[in-house]
Amino acid sequence: MTVAIALLTQDLRLHDNPVLHAACAAADEVVPLFVLDPDVEATGFAAPNRAAFLADCLTDLDASLRPLGGRLVLRRGPAARAAADLAAELDAAGQPVRSVHVAAGVSAFAHRREQELRAALGDRLHVHDGSLTALVPGAVTPAGKDHYAVFTPYFRAWSQAPHRSVHRAPKALRTPDGPASEPVPAARPDSPALPPGGERAGRKLWRDYPLDRYAELHDDLAADGTSRLSPYLHFGCLSAGELAATAGRQGGDGAEAFVRQLVWRDFHHQVLAARPRAAHHDYRDRGDRWLPEDDEECAAWRAGRTGFPLVDAGLRQLAHEGWMHNRARLVTASFLAKTLYRDWRIGARHFLRLLVDGDLANNQLNWQWVAGTGTDTRPNRVLNPLAQADRLDPDGTYVRRWIPELAHVPGRAVHRPWLLAERPAGYPDPLVDPAALSDRLRSARGLD
Repeated sequence: MTVAIALLTQDLRLHDNPVLHAACAAADEVVPLFVLDPDVEATGFAAPNRAAFLADCLTDLDASLRPLGGRLVLRRGPAARAAADLAAELDAAGQPVRSVHVAAGVSAFAHRREQELRAALGDRLHVHDGSLTALVPGAVTPAGKDHYAVFTPYFRAWSQAPHRSVHRAPKALRTPDGPASEPVPAARPDSPALPPGGERAGRKLWRDYPLDRYAELHDDLAADGTSRLSPYLHFGCLSAGELAATAGRQGGDGAEAFVRQLVWRDFHHQVLAARPRAAHHDYRDRGDRWLPEDDEECAAWRAGRTGFPLVDAGLRQLAHEGWMHNRARLVTASFLAKTLYRDWRIGARHFLRLLVDGDLANNQLNWQWVAGTGTDTRPNRVLNPLAQADRLDPDGTYVRRWIPELAHVPGRAVHRPWLLAERPAGYPDPLVDPAALSDRLRSARGLD
């Protein structure tokens, strides 16, 4: 009997999993391995919300493997050492490990892990593209360059590029009896309304979502009509390639709008794969001199007490759910980076502390897009929180859902509580004078 190890990272699923598919094809038995790596904890990515979601994902994956004849093996320690130790154990037990399979990543951390795995395992290591994104980073590039810095030409190239076929879930997967496994660690989330993790929860959400209405719903704050699939994509409970293929077969305006969002996700990953420094440094230095972080304004922003209801509603949703509506993310980020003129990294850290879908490529590069230091060709773009509120939440439903102090205020008056005859008890005054907001925005645009 030969054995293959499938080292799972951000691909915690059975369906359309290139790593599991290759491991099953390579050997008689497969050990699905997940490593609880202290190096991940040291980066801050094992934040409570993501740790709790991950625990659900691991429990769900093990439960799905059991009926197939397999099980999930958990180990602790650096990933390369854990995989090499497991291979040595199996070799010594007369169950020779033919190969170890892992998905390619785009971050500097993933690149370093791959180098360490290569040093520990040699030619037994096989790295598989196309597991974390619909299209492999670097599969399409403009002439003479290593990545696309503008979305629209990337979208055209992505749409014309060949995509790999979707793999079926294995019908059988036998795991040898020997390897010991750590228990799934218990984790307590910071956010009380965190969604359940795991492939089965993600696939049910995908099956039930009205994809044909995505174009009309995904920007509607009150309707809460986004797919909410981002946490499942981040942990690999769902395959971006499978979702893109399914939506492409369905067609229509809703499916096309949904695929476009998947392409944005791929776009950010190919940028980060080519420019790993962009995770923490400006992609394009605009010469910003941000105001200091250590002040009451930043604390008020984090707490959702800026006095601008749409901004506060988004940040309170983040605290409660570990997730925030996509449009609210842009508005809250613009308020911090452009209206308060604070370093985008302050906001990016806060988002990564709470977002269950906290993805390095998407989070950091979206923050840079808003701040004007990223790939956006309009660096002085500012999202006016009042204009955005009138457009995205015209009846104030979203704001009243998340700000109980304003629940009694009818209609769009909820967006300007400072104009009410009686100020709502417990709700703060605006951090920035609303009458001077246009001047503040002009200054942020560099027009003064």
